[in-house]
Amino acid sequence: MIDSMKSFSLKTSRRMELVNITAEVAQAVRLSNVKEGLCTVFVPHTTAGVTINENADPSVARDVLMQLERIAPFEAGYDHAEENSDAHVKSSLVGPSLTLIVSEGRLALGAWQGVYFCEFDGPRSRKFYVKVIAG
Repeated sequence: MIDSMKSFSLKTSRRMELVNITAEVAQAVRLSNVKEGLCTVFVPHTTAGVTINENADPSVARDVLMQLERIAPFEAGYDHAEENSDAHVKSSLVGPSLTLIVSEGRLALGAWQGVYFCEFDGPRSRKFYVKVIAG
């Protein structure tokens, strides 16, 4: 069985942002030489996450962040002393991983879908992993 794992680094520039990482994930799939299988994207941070959403209109990412801020505002009387509890809540809502289908050597994403690293406590140096498994 073929499998492959790659680690990627990125630097975020704002406290909250969605960074399109579709190209990096697709590259990891291509380099794996897996034709049919699964691809997992994992973010090893408690104040960040990963999601799939529309990649054609940047206002969608802004709208997603706006709504997450409404659900878990920066200042809401949290007990956590580091003043980033909102980021922990947003990370829990979005989640730390995705599983994608690999078909014919490519990600099986819809026409308008992209993979996004979700920063909720930046700017920071971050990383994410991509594991591709044949099957």
